[in-house]
Amino acid sequence: MIVGKDTHPERKVYYWGALVLEVLSSSKEDHLNSFAVYENLKSNHDISAELFLLTLDWLYLVGAIDGEKGRIQKCF
Repeated sequence: MIVGKDTHPERKVYYWGALVLEVLSSSKEDHLNSFAVYENLKSNHDISAELFLLTLDWLYLVGAIDGEKGRIQKCF
């Protein structure tokens, strides 16, 4: 379940998706290297590579990001 009654939102993919979108929004570039986004999140939060990739997959599936050759961008 994506949204539940859990009191730990940091365990949910939508929480990490919001953080990824925040990193993309705060950048002055249109496209960011996915590794740079991961390093930014990792420096401020405890996120695994697997959870980061799952988050990128989820954001892509809902149409929030697009990417090519390791570079990602917001779609809105």
